[in-house]
Amino acid sequence: MPLPELIEIVPLNKPVKAEITVPGSKSITNRALILAALSHRKTILKGALWSEDTQVMVDCLRKLGFEIEVAPDPNEFCNRIITIQGTAGKIPNGGTIENPLELYVGNAGTAARFLSALVCLGCGVYRLFGVPRMHERPQAALFNALRELNYRIDSPNDKLPAVIHGAFRLKGKCRVSIEESSQFASALLLCANISGWEVEIIGENAEESPYIAMTSKLIAEFENVLEEFQIEPDASSASYFVGADRIAPGSEWADAPKVDSLLGCLQLLGSVPEIKEGGWQGEPRESELREKLVKQGDSAKVKAFDALRNWKGYSNIELRGMDSSSGYQIDARFHEFWPWREKISRLTDLGDSIMTGITLTSLGDKSIQFTDLGRLRVQECERVHALRTELTRCGGKVNEEGDTLTVYPARLHGAEVETYGDHRMAMCFAILGLKVPGIKIKDPACVKKTFPNFFQKLASAPPAGLGATILDALTRRPLTMDELFAD
Repeated sequence: MPLPELIEIVPLNKPVKAEITVPGSKSITNRALILAALSHRKTILKGALWSEDTQVMVDCLRKLGFEIEVAPDPNEFCNRIITIQGTAGKIPNGGTIENPLELYVGNAGTAARFLSALVCLGCGVYRLFGVPRMHERPQAALFNALRELNYRIDSPNDKLPAVIHGAFRLKGKCRVSIEESSQFASALLLCANISGWEVEIIGENAEESPYIAMTSKLIAEFENVLEEFQIEPDASSASYFVGADRIAPGSEWADAPKVDSLLGCLQLLGSVPEIKEGGWQGEPRESELREKLVKQGDSAKVKAFDALRNWKGYSNIELRGMDSSSGYQIDARFHEFWPWREKISRLTDLGDSIMTGITLTSLGDKSIQFTDLGRLRVQECERVHALRTELTRCGGKVNEEGDTLTVYPARLHGAEVETYGDHRMAMCFAILGLKVPGIKIKDPACVKKTFPNFFQKLASAPPAGLGATILDALTRRPLTMDELFAD
């Protein structure tokens, strides 16, 4: 049975102890698929995300003539082991001017941009098209760069649908701006080595773009003799469970004073004056200090002490397989920003996980500025507007000024949340629903874009899930595991 059109998330009422796996990174998977297709060998991609966006990419590559095998991944239901035979930069199939080869990209920005560059290496004619929202999203910077390389791109408004005339490898130089999207530059860079293109990246903080850095690192990896490549879990998807851990019952952030360390807690409580920086000696000292707090007779201080002593980062909800040291994903740093800084940038601090932070900030005790959000406006939906509108609908206080959202602490309440067909809107507000009663999510099946079993992860019994109850919002009936898969 499909997910209902409106679901309700029931808040957690007790602490959770869980070990969660999240599916592979969409950004890495779709880049790796292109690099494997262009290689001189057969490559096995392990931990590859299997969702709407990556299935679109695989379907298009198969239509272009690439040999691809897809097998289950025993470690995560929404991952696959994908084997792809490279063709050394040749595109096997192509259409004609009268009958272009049709490539449907859905609303997958990576597929639309990466394939636009890839098919230029073919010897046929290709028509790329997608859903109506994809036809609104920008493509001009990429199309203009490809035209600089002397490829013919037919598009009256420089958006999809577009007809691209492949001409194999036309060596040359081009400039591309990443002001609207770094995917334009990544598309060109993925094909640059095999095609001989020289790509100059211009625009806002071009050299610092984390997604350009991801592309460059992956290109370097695939230049080695690489028979297998392990794709990391998606850090943006992991941010939802980091956020859930911070707001779940029993968490330090939800229930204890907002301090950064146990030493800070003790100093705040005014206890044991001999404690100094670097003077913490482990469990025996902890027991002694707790006894002194008990003797003071203040049960609230004892509770706060216990909460800080037992808290170990996100020890309630652990994420398996995440590696923040690899440098591939900027969002692997999400946990480092909690407690939140006063100002967080979409450009230099976090990627899409900044949406998780924006959504949950209302539950905190201070206002936060989220800056440089311009790129969020041209993604799956106009995300800046969507976040402000839906948080306000839930009782939040949000100020929008330019490309900055300032979110203030607020007493939130339940509401029907519009997702705008955007998977990240659905997942962000679902996590909010684990704390705020009455949060209802419209069109929850949109999570199939990157995380089809997201709601199953919320509802599965610990340790594999959080044990949350999810209702059909119209009938108030708890949904089964089968009903919670977005297909």
